[in-house]
Amino acid sequence: MEERVSDYITYITVEKGLSLNTISAYRTDLQKFQSFIKKERIDLRDINSDEIQHFITFLYRKNLDARSISRIIVTIRNFFRWLILIGNLGVNPCEFIRSPKVWKKIPEVLSLEEVEELLAQPNISTPLGLRDKAMFEVLYATGLRVSELVSLQLSNLRLDLGYLNCLGKGGKIRVVPLGRSAISSLESYTSYSRPVLLKDTNSEFVFLNHRGKKLTREGFWKIIASNGRYAGIRVKLKPHMLRHSFATHLLQRGADLRTVQAMLGHSDISTTEIYTHILDDRLKGIYRKHHPRS
Repeated sequence: MEERVSDYITYITVEKGLSLNTISAYRTDLQKFQSFIKKERIDLRDINSDEIQHFITFLYRKNLDARSISRIIVTIRNFFRWLILIGNLGVNPCEFIRSPKVWKKIPEVLSLEEVEELLAQPNISTPLGLRDKAMFEVLYATGLRVSELVSLQLSNLRLDLGYLNCLGKGGKIRVVPLGRSAISSLESYTSYSRPVLLKDTNSEFVFLNHRGKKLTREGFWKIIASNGRYAGIRVKLKPHMLRHSFATHLLQRGADLRTVQAMLGHSDISTTEIYTHILDDRLKGIYRKHHPRS
């Protein structure tokens, strides 16, 4: 099976163009499955739905949650579909396996006051502070994923027209509008701070570390966490919280779900529907305010 897993990883990397994070998750999931069938001494070609159910039970005994198990089932289902595609298998043993029920967790978001506190935290008299201010403004203005933020290149910015191009999951490019505050912060950063950080090196990436190299996801994580502490924000600040706050605050002010879906880069509207509790609350408020017998 090891050779088949390796070939499949090559397939989803080259043919499907999946992101590095997705490929890493697929590899980890398949390694779990590979270890299981090796331990049980099962031949890959002889696996049936009973063995898959046994594997799911094994995952539960490892204390994995329903969300992780559901993702693993999707991974091995796609793996078996690929085996059928290349003629190594006749039937997909996962095809009719039902994933565990996953309850949608309401995203944790910042209040408007907390967002303002965070945006005011960086010391914009320093090159790094000006960079941090620009990054926070862009994240809150666009709802980009952190991986998308740190991968932005200068050619992606169209500040004169008020938008940026973003390379998202699956290699899909989307156009995301920028607000005045984000544009102003980006102009200040790219004009004054970025040349200082760049020093004598060359880079096409927008956001750089203190050595003039591309900022990493881990580096950004540390930056936003420390700024959140200094700003006195009540929870441990995680990068995705600005993305959630972006979507939530848009919906609270009347944006429709399809628009938010497009800006977030969700391929399926069901992913965006984690924010529907905001719409429910807003509709209740409208009803109470305007219905004569509310």
